[in-house]
Amino acid sequence: MKRVIYSAAFFLLTLPGFAQSDTARQNEPDTIKVGNFIIVKKNKSRATSTSSASDTIPVKKYSIDITIGDESNMGSTSYTSSWKRKNVSTNWLIFDLGFANWRDKTVYGSPEANAYLNAQGGADFTSGDLDLRNAKSSNVNIWLFMQKLNLVSHVVNLKYGIGIELYNYRYSTNISYKKSPDAYIYRDTISFSKNKLAVDYVTVPLMLNIDPTPNKRHGLSFSVGVSAGYRYASRSKQISDERGKQKVKGDFDLDPWRLAYIAEAGLGPIRIYGSYSTNPLHEQGLKQYPYAVGIRFSNW
Repeated sequence: MKRVIYSAAFFLLTLPGFAQSDTARQNEPDTIKVGNFIIVKKNKSRATSTSSASDTIPVKKYSIDITIGDESNMGSTSYTSSWKRKNVSTNWLIFDLGFANWRDKTVYGSPEANAYLNAQGGADFTSGDLDLRNAKSSNVNIWLFMQKLNLVSHVVNLKYGIGIELYNYRYSTNISYKKSPDAYIYRDTISFSKNKLAVDYVTVPLMLNIDPTPNKRHGLSFSVGVSAGYRYASRSKQISDERGKQKVKGDFDLDPWRLAYIAEAGLGPIRIYGSYSTNPLHEQGLKQYPYAVGIRFSNW
């Protein structure tokens, strides 16, 4: 009986020693020797966390000693490094390339539509008179920057920026625009090999971003929101044998503002984006609501 008691007591007394040995093993520094450089990484831990008013931010901390020479001088030069995710990150120069079209809700033949669509004594305009070449109607966007502001644990973020949106609507018919004042559209008498309306905006997007895997650099994420754009340029461009190349600048009674619903989704640097205008392209007469779908080249 005494032998059992003594054995149990000895076992209990040796437990702290095993625990200390295991802890010491976990805290052993990693040493790498490259030529005359000795690099020691100490106090390595998987992760710690710091709490803020809104959430908990993962933080990795470690200490690195770099020694030039032999191991007797180890620790003579020391650098301490700390890393944590930034609450605000910036992405510069983002490019979009996509197709443009519109949802046409114009009531053709109505007095409002006929006031802008000048039939010049012929038959009233129909939606077919304003058909687009879908494959050649394009949208190109250049965003100067976009920022992502952490709201909840880097999973929910606010995304915003500024850039320009360039829309090119390629007509498949021979219509022309008359400049303001009293702007209108009429059927032309010649055939165009190229006939387009170009409209450019300075735009500010604002989106709510969801990133389910914030610790992955190229994880899946998606965003939804709105944008507001101001038209800074518009022009028509036509090419024909009779007139050659013609470019006419004007507002053509286009709405100076573009308000839109926007969204994006993707994995890694390539994303799919979409935009749908809540207000018509023209101020009067036509009720065409532009939209665009394409590919976005972005770091996040």
